[in-house]
Amino acid sequence: MTVGAFEKRLERLLGSVAEGAVSPSDATKELRDLPFADLGFAKVDHHRELRQGSCEIVFARGKTVEEVAAIVRQILLGNEGPVLVSRADGEQMDAVEAVATERGLPVLRRERSGAIAVARNLPAPAGEVLVVTGGTADLAVAEEAVLTATLLGSGADLIADVGVAGLHRVAAIRDRIQSADVVVAIAGMEGALASVVGGLARGLVIACPTSVGYGASFGGLAALLSMMSSCVPGVVCVDIDDGVGAGYAAALVARASAGLAG
Repeated sequence: MTVGAFEKRLERLLGSVAEGAVSPSDATKELRDLPFADLGFAKVDHHRELRQGSCEIVFARGKTVEEVAAIVRQILLGNEGPVLVSRADGEQMDAVEAVATERGLPVLRRERSGAIAVARNLPAPAGEVLVVTGGTADLAVAEEAVLTATLLGSGADLIADVGVAGLHRVAAIRDRIQSADVVVAIAGMEGALASVVGGLARGLVIACPTSVGYGASFGGLAALLSMMSSCVPGVVCVDIDDGVGAGYAAALVARASAGLAG
């Protein structure tokens, strides 16, 4: 989604007013909902697409099925880009898919991570994001990161299970690490993968700790502190299990590297 698509909606509305096809009062009503739509339980930020080039992301956890469906329906009504819903359960995902089906729109479901996207008007991919995981258990977060980066308009590939317990596995993908514009290193346990990848990468490394691990990993805190304390320059860190944040940031950097913004 580019900023231009949302601006075209404004141009069409103003043009319709100028031509007399839409009355000033009707245009006023539509303009009132452009910044945000108040659903009572949620204020849907339609203007975000104009400000940042992408729609508001819906965090489903803590919301009812009906609330998630209503928010997605409103975003589809007031915006033009793809819609991402994260941390959804099966029933919430089914509801989102039903809303998309009503409009003949395709969806991308990632059951493991609880992420679902209404895949309309996907931007052409620009730049290369490589997502790597320490283990198979990190795939839920990794799939969320890949889906987010894809919806934001970057190329995104995933290589799983290259943890530091077998350094030869990381060495085997050295060329891929060095050719990527951004690498997202996702790992739990002690989180050492980010530093190892950072020592090989030419571009930015976004470290994403996961809650995978035994007792002393403290639900991802050990990996978080390890990644934040990395001695490797060019490694930055997002929150525990934050695949959305990692994928979003990676896409912004990748698109900027390709000469695109937003």
